[in-house]
Amino acid sequence: MQTVEFPQSRCRAGVARRDITPPVGIYHRMWGAATHDRSTGVHRPLTTTILVMQPDDSQAESKPVMFVAVDHCLLWNREMNELLDRVSESSGVERSQIIVFFSHTHAAGLMGHERVDLPGGEQIPQYLTDVADAIADGIREASDLVQPAVLTYGTGRCNLATNRDFKDETLGKYVCGFNSEGEADDTVGVVRLATASDHTTLATIVNYACHPTTLAWDNTLISPDYPGAMCEVVEAATDAPCFFIQGASGDIGPRHGFVGDTEVADQNGRQLGYSVLSALEDLPPVDANMKYGGAVISGATIGSWGYTESSPTQRQQANFWREQRSEVALNYRDDLPRRDDLQREAADWKSKEAAAVEAGDTDTARDARAMIERMTRRLVRVAHLDDAETYPYPIRLWKMGDAVWVALDGEHYNVLQRNLRNHFPDVPLIIGTLANGSDVWYLPDEDSYGKGLYQEDASILAKGSLEKLEAALIEQIEKLLHADET
Repeated sequence: MQTVEFPQSRCRAGVARRDITPPVGIYHRMWGAATHDRSTGVHRPLTTTILVMQPDDSQAESKPVMFVAVDHCLLWNREMNELLDRVSESSGVERSQIIVFFSHTHAAGLMGHERVDLPGGEQIPQYLTDVADAIADGIREASDLVQPAVLTYGTGRCNLATNRDFKDETLGKYVCGFNSEGEADDTVGVVRLATASDHTTLATIVNYACHPTTLAWDNTLISPDYPGAMCEVVEAATDAPCFFIQGASGDIGPRHGFVGDTEVADQNGRQLGYSVLSALEDLPPVDANMKYGGAVISGATIGSWGYTESSPTQRQQANFWREQRSEVALNYRDDLPRRDDLQREAADWKSKEAAAVEAGDTDTARDARAMIERMTRRLVRVAHLDDAETYPYPIRLWKMGDAVWVALDGEHYNVLQRNLRNHFPDVPLIIGTLANGSDVWYLPDEDSYGKGLYQEDASILAKGSLEKLEAALIEQIEKLLHADET
């Protein structure tokens, strides 16, 4: 091989950022084991970063996409729909053009209408309105800044992410915690978005799979968790926003996590940030190949390589843009709980909590409160479901030049992205989960069912759904990769 080509995408792009830090004192608790309700301060600000991308003028029939990175865990179905409707109406952009990628931080507060009667919950409705307005404003700004741009793709490695399905032999069951024997994808997808004119960096896109669960029940501060410090490291070096996309991290979390110490979150973020910077340093120049220059006689005979300009054909291929939407029917679990049963169970736990508080039994009260939180989430989980036997799971794909971007609802086990990358080893895959929320919750792999895992308990889909989705994704990506041949 005399020439090495590097993957790129060419399009038109604009970037904007807004601060969406909630007011101190807003409802914050989302951990069952937490004893506080209101936030007491801010560790790091929360932000939303808007990336508007669209094909060049020759492909005007393709609509722009508003990719939105949001420092929050997620929004439930009702809140997500309300946000998308408001952003669409305010920005003038069709709702179908908006893709929200949640960082999935568990330290930002859980902003659901079902919590408005809790301490600090009265601030949630106005806050959600403010977030939607900030996103809409950012979309307008980013759209005004759209210009010809080039995306250059690279890969880093970071062992921050570890498997978190741990078998507690003492309890005889699985818990959610560091599993040193489990497998985790250490791939860090790194994309430099630069202007086509002078190659100034507009944004750095980071795609990594790891639950932001460094900070847990002992933390009372609003925080983006590790993505905050990661972005700080990257932005200090690039002088441009960092856009974080959470990967398939359903069974993946940081080795050191579930703590209240914000310095641990910053340490985790710096670890990932340095991996990103290393990958950025490894990226080739824009529109460049490496070409063998021949032998040089020295103390040894040296094979010299150097950068050369990519060909017009390569640049034309990098301009290719195609969006593909499809659905795959996934079966619901046959043991999904009934709403009436969940409501009765929640009432029982509330009675137990009240009795424990009156008796001064703090441990029992804490455990009861944790169970109430579980019941609340289970009620939210089934509230939007209809009586159909299958869920029409949406798949959104974009082929941008040499790369494929994937937007998926829910929290998927890590094996999904490992298998996809193994199947398409020469294609840069940007795999974004929690895209516009998580209507299906978790998608564990077949082997993880029957173990009593939290993720299985939280899922609304039947065993085998992840594998069925994987097969559909492979089929659809194959079609998309050959779309430019038709």
